[in-house]
This record gives sequence, structure tokens and C-alpha cells, in this order.
Amino acid sequence: MRFLNVALAGACALGIFGASAAQSAEPVKIRMSWVAPLANWASVVLEKKDLMKHLGKSYTLETVRYQGTPQMITAIANNELEVASLAYSSLAIAIENAGLSDLRVIADEFQEGKAGFYTDGYWVRKDSGIDKVEDLKGKVIGTNGGGSAVDIGVRAMLKKHGLEDKRDYTLLEGPLPAMPAMLLEKKADLIPAVLPFALNPQLNADGKMLFSISDSLGPIDMIVLCAREDFIKKNRAAMVDYMEDVLTVAHWFLDPKNHDEVAQIASKITKAPPERFGWLFTNKDNYRDPNLMPDLAALQKNIDTTRDLGFVKKPIDIKKFADLTLVTEAAKRLK
Repeated sequence: MRFLNVALAGACALGIFGASAAQSAEPVKIRMSWVAPLANWASVVLEKKDLMKHLGKSYTLETVRYQGTPQMITAIANNELEVASLAYSSLAIAIENAGLSDLRVIADEFQEGKAGFYTDGYWVRKDSGIDKVEDLKGKVIGTNGGGSAVDIGVRAMLKKHGLEDKRDYTLLEGPLPAMPAMLLEKKADLIPAVLPFALNPQLNADGKMLFSISDSLGPIDMIVLCAREDFIKKNRAAMVDYMEDVLTVAHWFLDPKNHDEVAQIASKITKAPPERFGWLFTNKDNYRDPNLMPDLAALQKNIDTTRDLGFVKKPIDIKKFADLTLVTEAAKRLK
């Protein structure tokens, strides 16, 4: 009996110690990437951190900006990034070319070509004399990086019209915010213009959209959130908490009753007047699934196009690289 009492006392002590250790454990560090302000959730999510009940407890969040999604591949491969906002194209390149077979799609950011919503496009100057795709032969095409989503979109459209890179046109790289200036200053003859840069007043005055990315590719799951499988397994509880908080913030931004405050936040981020953001998180914006669920069928077709253009060689079955259990579990908590 004495031995039993000692054993029980020891077990209780260990239990108390274990609970204390768990409570004092450091929050999981999550670094989340973005490219375009307002377009990527990482660019706005911390503006409503008051809604993120798990932030600073089970996880911490740092948001990191990149010129394009291809640059994120190196970062997540080197464990410099935990959640990457990858385009369909850079996702395929990461899986095959970078050997990140443990990469998993965990949630959605936004989609293009959805009926009733805005779709990004490719612009030329009104005075350029370019009125059809064939007129781009011998011209300079702006891109934010080889293999990015908008890069694949323009290459696919030009290929449909018999134009090939290097033989028929030249690519000029630059960051997405600089694209309108590159076009208007005649450094490029065609540029991708994504939101919010497509709303540049001078671009709309002196430029015109030649074609949209959905004209090129059809329905597109443009950007998805990705994490590595080992990180998910080691930090599953924290990742579900993180996803719950991101979903909570996404629901807030997508709620029309919050639109005035959303416009103020957008103004703070971009330094543009709030009245310019009547389109944001409405049907004049890209489509965003309210529960951050990706369209895997569209994503598969987009990855197949990336392969057709030679960026990857082997077929990729995207269902094998998706883990939607985190966002599904998080969504259930909010019901």
C-alpha cells in the first residue's frame, strides 16, 4: 500500500510537471508569405489580430513579402517559410523540380474565371497599335518571374497563337506593383495587371486589357496556401488553431457590413484613399471561397498547363498533395 501511495504521488507530480511544461511551451512560429497587397490574406490578416484568439498562445505569425511565388519555393525548401501562398504553377515546380514531394495544399486564397467575379488581365497601351495577340510578335512582355501564375497565363495564350518565348517575343521581369509604370513608360509592350494595380487611374486612361488570364486558361485556382507535411504533423494542433484564426479574419473581411472599415484598412496598407476600394472583397474582386476551400479540379487543369509549357515534365496528381483536414476542422469550429 505504501509503495502504491508513493507511485501515485510520483505520477501526480509527473502529471503536474507535464501540464506545466505544456503550458510553458513556446508557441509554434509560423511565417506566411504574400506578394500583392490586399490580394493575399497574409497582407491583411494581422490588421485584425484582435479576432485571432489563438495568436501568441499556440502560435505566432510573421508575414513575409516576396516579388513572386517562385521565390517562395527556395524559402520553404530551406525552412525559412512555413506557409507559402503558391500559385498553381510554382506549386507544380516546387513538387517536381525542387523535390518538395512533402508539400501539401492546406487552403485556398483566391480563384480566377469564376462567373460574376473579376478576372485579372494583360494590358497594352491604347496607342501601341496592338489589337490582337498576333500583334505581340517581336514585342517585350512584362512578367514578375518565370513560372509565376501570370507568367504561365501569358505564355499559354501566346503559344495558342503560334508565338514562342525568345523566338517571337522577349520577357522582361519586374515586380507586380511596377507593371503599370513599365507599360506606360514603354519599357514593356504588354504587362500583367492584377488587383489592386489594375485599377491604376493612369493605366486605365492610357491602357486597355487585351485579354484576361481566364481567356488563356479557363477557370483557375490562382493561389493556394501550402505547408510541408512534416511541419503539419509536428504542429497539427497549432496549425488548426492558426487556420481557425485565418478563417475568422477572412469571414470578417468578406462580410459586407464591415466594408467601410475594410476600405480604411486597405487605405492604410496601400496609402491610397479609402474611396478607391469599393470593389474590395465584393464580386468586383477575385473570387474567394468563404471557407478557403480550393477547387482541386481547376487546380489540376492549371498544373497540367504548366506541364504542357515545359516547366515540369511528369504528371502531378494534385489530390495526392492536398491535406484539407486542417481547414475542414477549423471550419467546423466556427459553425
